[in-house]
Amino acid sequence: MRMTSYFRWLLLTLILLYLTNQVNSQKKETAHDLKCTTKNLKIWDCSWKAPLGASSDTKYEVCLEDRNRSCYLLEKTNIKIPALSPGDHEITINSLHGFESSLSKFILNEKNVSLIPDTPEILNLSADFSTSTLYLEWNDRGSVFAHHSDVIWEIKVLRKKSMELIKLVTYNTTVNGRDTVHHWSWASDMPLECVVHHVGIRCYVDSPHFSGHKEWSDWSPVENISWSLDSHTKVYPQDKVVVIGSDITFCCVSQEKVVSAQIGIVYCPLIHLDGENVAIRIRNISASESSGTNIIFSTVYNIFGTVIFAGYPPDTPQKLNCETHDLKDIVCSWNPGRPTGLVGPRNTNYTLFESFSGKYVRFKRAETLTDEAYQLLYQVVPSQEIYNFTLNAHNPLGRSESTILVNITERVSPHSPASFRVKDINSTAVTLFWHLPGNFSKIKLLCQVKINKANSKPEMRSAIIRGVENASYHVIVNRLSPYTIYTFRIRCSSETFWKWSKWSNEKQHLTVEASPSKGPDTWREWSSDGKNLIIYWKPLPINEANGKILSYNVSCSSDEETQLLSEIPDPQHRAELQLDKNDYIISVVAKNSVGSSPPSKIASMEIPNDNLKEEQVVGTGKRILLTWHHDPNMTCDYVIKWCNSSRSEPCLMDWKKVPSNSTEAIVESDQFQPGIRYNFFLYGCRNHGYQLLRSVIGYIEELAPIVAPNFTVEDTSADSILVKWEDIPVEELRGFLRGYLFYFEKGERDTSKVRGLESGRSDVKVKNITDISQKTLRIADLQGKTSYHLVLRAYTDGGLGPEKSMFVVTKENSVGLIVAILIPVAVAVIVGVVTSILCYRKREWIKETFYPDIPNPENCKALQFQKSVCEGSSALKTLEMNPCTPNNIEVLETRSTLPKIEDTEIISPVAERPEDNSDAEPENHVIVSYCPPIIEEEISNAVGDEAGGTSQVIYIDVQSMSQPQAKSEEDQENDLIVGAGYKPQMRLPISCAVEETAAEDDVDKTAGYRPQANVNTWKLVSPDSPGSTDSNSEIVSFGSPCSINSRQFLIPPKDEDSPKSNGGGWSFSNFFQNKPND
Repeated sequence: MRMTSYFRWLLLTLILLYLTNQVNSQKKETAHDLKCTTKNLKIWDCSWKAPLGASSDTKYEVCLEDRNRSCYLLEKTNIKIPALSPGDHEITINSLHGFESSLSKFILNEKNVSLIPDTPEILNLSADFSTSTLYLEWNDRGSVFAHHSDVIWEIKVLRKKSMELIKLVTYNTTVNGRDTVHHWSWASDMPLECVVHHVGIRCYVDSPHFSGHKEWSDWSPVENISWSLDSHTKVYPQDKVVVIGSDITFCCVSQEKVVSAQIGIVYCPLIHLDGENVAIRIRNISASESSGTNIIFSTVYNIFGTVIFAGYPPDTPQKLNCETHDLKDIVCSWNPGRPTGLVGPRNTNYTLFESFSGKYVRFKRAETLTDEAYQLLYQVVPSQEIYNFTLNAHNPLGRSESTILVNITERVSPHSPASFRVKDINSTAVTLFWHLPGNFSKIKLLCQVKINKANSKPEMRSAIIRGVENASYHVIVNRLSPYTIYTFRIRCSSETFWKWSKWSNEKQHLTVEASPSKGPDTWREWSSDGKNLIIYWKPLPINEANGKILSYNVSCSSDEETQLLSEIPDPQHRAELQLDKNDYIISVVAKNSVGSSPPSKIASMEIPNDNLKEEQVVGTGKRILLTWHHDPNMTCDYVIKWCNSSRSEPCLMDWKKVPSNSTEAIVESDQFQPGIRYNFFLYGCRNHGYQLLRSVIGYIEELAPIVAPNFTVEDTSADSILVKWEDIPVEELRGFLRGYLFYFEKGERDTSKVRGLESGRSDVKVKNITDISQKTLRIADLQGKTSYHLVLRAYTDGGLGPEKSMFVVTKENSVGLIVAILIPVAVAVIVGVVTSILCYRKREWIKETFYPDIPNPENCKALQFQKSVCEGSSALKTLEMNPCTPNNIEVLETRSTLPKIEDTEIISPVAERPEDNSDAEPENHVIVSYCPPIIEEEISNAVGDEAGGTSQVIYIDVQSMSQPQAKSEEDQENDLIVGAGYKPQMRLPISCAVEETAAEDDVDKTAGYRPQANVNTWKLVSPDSPGSTDSNSEIVSFGSPCSINSRQFLIPPKDEDSPKSNGGGWSFSNFFQNKPND
């Protein structure tokens, strides 16, 4: 089954191959591959491939099925047919070769036709080697296209022999059924002399009436531009002018090998061209110098080069302005704008063109030009008023222009007036004459006169004058002041006004005199004795004097008569008249060469004012404001008079008159100075005289005083100083006195430098004295016999004045000295009295402490006792102990840390004896039995009371500072027995044998006083001495018998060399303790 399927598949394949071969064989035996193109949309050029086996004598019968069937017999395999109508068309091609034929059928449609224009033809290719520009010309053959079509041209530029493409651009045109020659230019970035340039062209027709395929035409044959070479080496371009910031290529055409190239001092890489030619590329070139920048190519043996100039194209002329000065020539000026950086033949040239007349004027450049020098003169055309100017600017890098349209009659700026002069008419009017060159007969002139006079603002006056041609003009100036110096200037323009001319030269002129227009400003003052009236007047100002004042006439009139007193020549401005106190009217008249002024009158009478008070005022700047209340009684005017208060009488400095309806006035003068006091007087004028209304003293500005007050010390005491000072003179005060500052501190005159006294220091005391009438000051609460530094300063609102200081020493304080002596004496007395009282109250204690009673040893029989004493003989009354009650027992102080027991309780040793030895007091506490002396009357009861009369006292042991040693029970019992009885300050051993054997049986008998009979145990040491604290010795004694109330030796040694006790038995605290019996 598999073999059968395989053979079947193989058979089918062979059949398919056979059928395909038959088809191809049949196809090759007929015409095939019909293609049609058109060049002008009118004729279709169709071609096909001949059948296989066709020979040169094969003919083709082509039939077209269009509106009409048409057949053609051809010997070639192509046919040109008219363009068919839109739609499908059948074309049959019957190939005839001998007696055989083969028929082929094709369907042809416009969409299958390709539009391929004819190959363009370059008519001309030229070059401008100076600008490295190619110019191309060609014919578009538009006549072959019946309808409007867009055409795209593609132009290619090739360079060098290798035909390197460097530029490919498109150029768009249209065809309209006629031939048109087109032009195209291109500037090469490389000089054309350096290398051969080739140009080719092709086109593409985009017809909206054709629906078939559109294709580019073939490239035209290339045309080239080359430079005729010679044997000389040259660098291109030569003397090139380029725009700053552009790129440029330089080349060197040489037969030699170029090794380097540079611009200025900068070397550039070489670009190799054909042969030995090389080039360099410079990018973003900077501005060159006026002489240009050198480009140098170097060979092995030679150098070659050129120069490049980098600058800017001309800027658009700015501020173009055209005007005329005389209506004969038009002056056009402009600002050139940005400098081009180019000079010499490469500089900017200007041409002024007027379009209405068609005339032009070229600009002639001067050697040195400024912005004002850029101007051209254009001659005025008669009967022409409107001008349209165009200013063209051009240089090798480009062109620019600016235009302006002007009516020249409205752009008139005349020349400066010349031949200017002044002529008097009268004292208040003059005539001005001047000459103005130019033809102004068709316009009117507007002229302006500037009038200046001293201490006045300039005055402007204008006048319209009818213009004439090259003539003089004049104008009348009136309303002037007589006998015044004026300065005149004049300038002119057109009536429509465009621009003023320059001012003429100044002309100074003095007008003629006239009679004074006003009488002098007068004032009067009575002399100090009241007998003479002094008349003052001010010189008339120039505008009122109207000439030179020659003299003044002073006259006096009353109700009865008028008389001329005197004629005062100028410049005297004062007259003194002898008048009584009657009312007079004084008249003053000023005279010049022309006439007299109106009289100035003033009354001589002065009305008294009893309520006048002096006031104070401070001004601002150089002025002072004075105010007052309106007074209807003042019928004429007010007069303010002021003067320097430091001047002597009569005080007259200046005065000012104010209208009667005023209530204030500002007084100012250049003579006012800060720190100077001025007196101001306000007078009110009535019909019959003047009355002083206000008297004011004031300053323009207050300053600090320039001197310190002169002060002295009037009185000094131990605790105060009285200071007195004087007033500061007015001229040195320089302001209103507001007070004094008085500083004082402790200080010595001889110190190296006295510190500045300041109120902020704590050691400086300051007193501010605001009562300026106070002239004394008493400084209290001072220390006696102490130097004080005193400083006094005056102050105004302008500041503190200088200081004046002195040193004052206060007197010695005698009361203090007496007090200093009495106080210690009083204290000593008081202390003595208190001490005496205390000693009196403590006399017993002092006696016991410092001077105790010492028994006389000669009267003592204690040392003569025999052994029977120890046995307790009742016959010896001396040793009989009677019961007594002690009032005080003093316990010796000890160095033990245990507390001291000062007061003890007397208890019975029998009743209070401890039962157990372990409960006994420590060793440093001793229990003794004390038996008071037995009185004779109580002998019978002595035996029975011994047990009850025995008292027990706890003593602090002062004999040993060491810890007690442990003792046996027997020793403790012995101690208790041996310790029975009185033992002052210590325990004495009993030497007799009777006591040792009968101790336990005769305890009661042996209780009592036992003097230290064993003299051998005495030691001459105090109880506080180290020898008395030897705990290891059983035989210890204070050294001698002691009394009950004393620790001192009862029998002190008489030998001076013998040791003395160095212990004291009293305490300072005992001094203040009261005894029970005190």
